[in-house]
Amino acid sequence: MTRKRNKILVSEARTGLDDLKAKVVGTNNPGDAKFEAAQEVGVPLKKGYNGSLTSEQAGRVGGRLGGSMVKELVKMAQENLAKKQ
Repeated sequence: MTRKRNKILVSEARTGLDDLKAKVVGTNNPGDAKFEAAQEVGVPLKKGYNGSLTSEQAGRVGGRLGGSMVKELVKMAQENLAKKQ
């Protein structure tokens, strides 16, 4: 099982962030999101140790997830602002 090293400032937000990650990748299981993203960008990510991946490959997976999550959060914020006006 992999360790989560990134620290969330509001620990109660973990579930929401995991749900968002699954949503942007298009899966129901947040645990599978990074594997789906890796498959989309052609990175051979597998469960367990992935020490053979290059930094570029790992960055492609993380960039795909993080970038998509940020885009979705911006879209949600814009929609909320539009509703308030």
